[in-house]
Amino acid sequence: MEKRVELNRLLDFYGGLLTDHRREIMRMYLEEDLSLQEVADSMNITRQGVFDVINKAQKQLEGYEAKLGLLKRYQFLQKALTECERALYEKTDDSSERALKLIKEIRQSER
Repeated sequence: MEKRVELNRLLDFYGGLLTDHRREIMRMYLEEDLSLQEVADSMNITRQGVFDVINKAQKQLEGYEAKLGLLKRYQFLQKALTECERALYEKTDDSSERALKLIKEIRQSER
């Protein structure tokens, strides 16, 4: 299940770089949770054809992430911002210092 969620996130980030055909098959398979046979019936292709498209699209999406790293960067920023908010709401002696440290980490990641 975790692999499927990761693949869905990659589709969100890089789906626009896929062909319309690949994007639609991936959307049906991941977002609508259709089986390979259901996708095949809907697209008028074979089950094997759907399987092949999914594997090729997966490799393509993973390749984009390996080169561009947009999903990894997004996840880092979300985590850092959440931690920063938490530190600011705590209002302890070191919370402001922790928040500033996180902000510096975010700035450094931009370089």
